[in-house]
Amino acid sequence: MSSYKKIAKAAQKSHKERGQLANRRHLGLLEKKKDYKLRAKDYHSKQDELKRLRQKAFNKNPDEFYFKMINSKMEDGVHRKKKKEKVQTDTQIRMMDTQDIRYVNLKRGIEAKKIERLKSSLHMLDEARPKNKHTFFVDTAEEASNFDPAKHLNTHPALIGRTYNRPTMETLKNQRLGQHYDEDFVKEIELERRKKYKELSARIEREKELFVIAQKMQAKRDMHEKRQKVKVTDETEDKPAVYRWFTERKK
Repeated sequence: MSSYKKIAKAAQKSHKERGQLANRRHLGLLEKKKDYKLRAKDYHSKQDELKRLRQKAFNKNPDEFYFKMINSKMEDGVHRKKKKEKVQTDTQIRMMDTQDIRYVNLKRGIEAKKIERLKSSLHMLDEARPKNKHTFFVDTAEEASNFDPAKHLNTHPALIGRTYNRPTMETLKNQRLGQHYDEDFVKEIELERRKKYKELSARIEREKELFVIAQKMQAKRDMHEKRQKVKVTDETEDKPAVYRWFTERKK
């Protein structure tokens, strides 16, 4: 009997789902069963999710708290996580992840020595230059109005602002053999001075950056101590987080 059913089923005509009607294009796309199944599945999944959310809201504890309540905000109907303030630069992160604190302190010491060497060679630093005033006395107001400090000191006008190493015109002429090279010599000195100041400024910034990195690495190391502590100030790009450790009685 079962074999007969199989034979009958194999011989029967297979009915195919009809295609799109050529003369019914104004009705739009004809929905097939597979399209209906996808649409129905999507609809029921959304209804089940809404039902679950309603049940969750119904059973919610009004005193419940979680950190996303304060760490996120609503933007255009969507919850978005608040962006935290950047407390570490890319250089600090790269250095702290790849180097040891002893290496950072070593590099900082090298930079400090180079800074001192540059400061000793540059006497025109605003911090180290003495705040001296050179006062000239004249007899009449007419002499005061026509007074020329460069002519009086017998030096180049570009060197008036110096408080040291201010050569006379004769010295400049002897060094450069002529009046034509006088201004070129002054420009060369000024260019060299600017290069030195630029290098000094870069090394000072580098030393400050290494100092901050060393502090943050030391603070990170101190965090492993099993002692009760409380945070005093948060970490920023320029300084590490500050903690206060409670005193413990030593047995």
